[in-house]
Amino acid sequence: MPTDAESLRDFAERYTAAWCSQNAASVAAFYSPGGSLTINNGPPAVGRIDITEAAQSFMTAFPDLKVIMDDLRMQSKMQSNRFEYHWTLTGSNTGPGGTGRQVRISGFEVWEIGADGLIASSDGHFDASDYKRQLEHGMQAPS
Repeated sequence: MPTDAESLRDFAERYTAAWCSQNAASVAAFYSPGGSLTINNGPPAVGRIDITEAAQSFMTAFPDLKVIMDDLRMQSKMQSNRFEYHWTLTGSNTGPGGTGRQVRISGFEVWEIGADGLIASSDGHFDASDYKRQLEHGMQAPS
């Protein structure tokens, strides 16, 4: 487990770079072999194969996907293995069946870091209605 703020920030920066790499397996490599990724309370992707598929779905939909790390903070001092990773995703929905619209959404993941120093679970959240609106109408609010 990353033991100090500097090593955890480095871990989060490398995770961010993995999301920008268009290599979904590199995202999954940050998870414990039996780790899980849940997005907006949906069914969890469990294990690296499922996490690779979940990441790939975003990378396919947004071939120019960029993720920016906005913040990283310990969730509480009582739970020193739980962190909030805040991010912003931008990209054009030009993958197969895409709308061609550009999106910019922000969200966060609550990470539980396992004894192996990798993400044991990630519970991710973003505004799904704003995301859908941007896919349909673009980043600007419809008039």
